[in-house]
Amino acid sequence: MADMTNPYHIVQDQLRRAVANLKLDQEVYELLKSPMRLVEVSIPVRMDSGALRSFTGFRAQHTDAIGPTKGGIRFHPSVTADEVRGLSMWMTFKTAVMGLPYGGAKGGIVCDPAELSDAELEALSRGYIRRLEAVMGPELDIPAPDVNTSPRIMGWMLDEYDRVRGQNSPGFITGKPLVLGGSAGREAATGRGVVFSILEAMHRLGIDPHQASAAVQGFGNVGSHTARLLHAAGVRVVAVRDVNGGAFNPEGLDIPALLEHVARTRGVKGAPGSEDIDSESLLTLDVDVVVPAALENQVTEAIARRVRARIIAEAANGPTTPEGDHILDERNVFVIPDILCNAGGVTVSYFEWVQNSMGYYWSENEVNRKLRRSMVNAFDTVYRMHEEHGVFMREAAYLVAVHRVALAAEARGWIHSHPEAEVPSAPMQHMAPETVKT
Repeated sequence: MADMTNPYHIVQDQLRRAVANLKLDQEVYELLKSPMRLVEVSIPVRMDSGALRSFTGFRAQHTDAIGPTKGGIRFHPSVTADEVRGLSMWMTFKTAVMGLPYGGAKGGIVCDPAELSDAELEALSRGYIRRLEAVMGPELDIPAPDVNTSPRIMGWMLDEYDRVRGQNSPGFITGKPLVLGGSAGREAATGRGVVFSILEAMHRLGIDPHQASAAVQGFGNVGSHTARLLHAAGVRVVAVRDVNGGAFNPEGLDIPALLEHVARTRGVKGAPGSEDIDSESLLTLDVDVVVPAALENQVTEAIARRVRARIIAEAANGPTTPEGDHILDERNVFVIPDILCNAGGVTVSYFEWVQNSMGYYWSENEVNRKLRRSMVNAFDTVYRMHEEHGVFMREAAYLVAVHRVALAAEARGWIHSHPEAEVPSAPMQHMAPETVKT
């Protein structure tokens, strides 16, 4: 029996349902049910102590039916082969729902970066690229930051790739420092995209942002920018939580002051004017929006039965279990699925890749404007599918995404399932951006 807390098994089930609902041939499922490539490597690192230690790394590349694969690299003790397999598949459907010319990938190294010195972290980052550079590149597979990785780490990885290849290849990796060809607006892009999605959902549900409240679980890059931008949009953010504790004030947190507190103390706990709150209590607060921005499997069946929010905005990948999803659907909670909600990061990574190819760079305002246009357009496509076909928003997003990947696979001659043309598909970002709805 499949473990439905395993990301790989979860996304396979989501794919299976989408193929059935689209009335596609089983060959579509057979083609997409597993990554086309999974590479496991051993990375030896000379530690500061002089001892040699080997770390295990992975890279999963799901499908290149639409274009080169794209996805982040995470450093975490819990990284597994199945995790990166599942996340690579989610990346395929995320890029497809956004209309990006990519397939999905994901990488990871089994490690705790908090236990490594800067020198050890750099050696590990460079070693990962040396082991995998043969199957990566601007037209093959394009990495990016993920859990516990950063622009600095992307800069080391870019430099190692350039050393091995003997050329400058800024488009090899995204989320890198601006001075190395990074894009303005990339750091906040995922959180900004989450907020654009929330504001679109509020508009559809008749919720005034200035009268709305929200809670954010997770206060890393994505959660902190989400909270900051929700606050700027007039939403009352009443609770946030990171790995070490929480901050709750029913009257609303002073987010700028909270960010200063985090910069000083490296955590949200103890922020002025707040009390601690645990994850379960945060997820079940009586607020308009709950934003899971941490790790997978946070909204379980038990939590879903107690959710009081009108909107769940999935800033994390896979934060809702299948059982929790079913309960939220039954209770008519409006879920903005992860493959749509948190796609702002990969969208601006696409913009970065395009800018690297052109050698011409946009201002942050221009990047943010393009991101808003892309997020609103994708949300509208999924919402129309949701309304026209009477399906849950997650199902709607997968119908849009799987249909587009199936069309590409058929066009290449890989399958012969003839996807039905009347199913809406995401407009290609790179083909006709001037036609994108604003």
